[in-house]
Amino acid sequence: MQQTGRQIVLAARPTGIPKSTDFREEEVAVPEPGDGEVLLATNYLSLDPYMRGRMDDRKSYSTPTPIGGVMEGDVVAEVIRSRHPDYRIGDKVLARLGWRTHAVSNGAGLTKLDSRFSPVTTALGVLGMPGLTAYTGLLTIGKPRANETVVVAAASGPVGSLVGQIAKIKGARAVGIAGGTQKCAFVRNELGFDAVIDHRSPRFAEELAAACPNGIDVYFELVGGRVWHAVMPLLNEFARVPVCGLIAQYNSSGQPDGPDRLPATMREVLSRSLTLRGFIVREFWDQRPTFLGEVSTWMSEGRVRFREDIVKGLANAPEAFIGMLEGTNFGKLVVEIDEG
Repeated sequence: MQQTGRQIVLAARPTGIPKSTDFREEEVAVPEPGDGEVLLATNYLSLDPYMRGRMDDRKSYSTPTPIGGVMEGDVVAEVIRSRHPDYRIGDKVLARLGWRTHAVSNGAGLTKLDSRFSPVTTALGVLGMPGLTAYTGLLTIGKPRANETVVVAAASGPVGSLVGQIAKIKGARAVGIAGGTQKCAFVRNELGFDAVIDHRSPRFAEELAAACPNGIDVYFELVGGRVWHAVMPLLNEFARVPVCGLIAQYNSSGQPDGPDRLPATMREVLSRSLTLRGFIVREFWDQRPTFLGEVSTWMSEGRVRFREDIVKGLANAPEAFIGMLEGTNFGKLVVEIDEG
């Protein structure tokens, strides 16, 4: 009897916030591996904000997901059949299989996971793409120095939480921005940031200014929107702004309301000699070995902490993804695949 698996494909291009009807779950036959191939069973699927951009048919740094195509994403998977000399049954790997339970691979793009990845889900978060984004963006572009002020939005998330902790390790002052009492308490009490501001506060801009009496030297941009508007007046001369996400704008279906702030922004970039540098983490992939060595060591020393938000069942991935775009998750969002 042919074994069947499941996958979730893009059913329609969303307008604004995605809806459950923009996704479709399908049952598919599980393929047999050929010579030089392995059959992988997904254990965990990573859900990340960049996936929203793949759902739109517009020019970007990566090809959009076609209608009917499997939603893109990194997974932790297990080799369950092998006809490849370098892989044995039971090997755990990091792979880009997308939102599905099974796939065949010829080994290209697979990364074996060793004992540093404990729990194994860290390969999708603090020791995965989000962690590498934080590490390379902060240290290569932000270049924090001792006693400087580093501000990061989405500070309870997988990227922002590591940005602030690395800033502290490097001797800088870390100020986080998060949404809600619980997330702010986590950033302050468990991650050890020097200050944290709730972006939902009606006095957000004033509170951020009070938390940064000496201005901001590095702002790690993940959000955009009103958070950026509050940050910009506080940027010091020669401040550095690594830009790796604009989640507040991902669901926009047109031009934002209000005045055009680009002229004022460019005036400040010029007059204060600011460095704004957008980046995609693949630019710095060569730093991955150093990143893994340093961050895994900091974790073992208790200097880096992390939080994961695990949802059970592939069928619940669309709802969890939609919630993530609205900030309902707490920590790195991962789907545990339920084979039953």
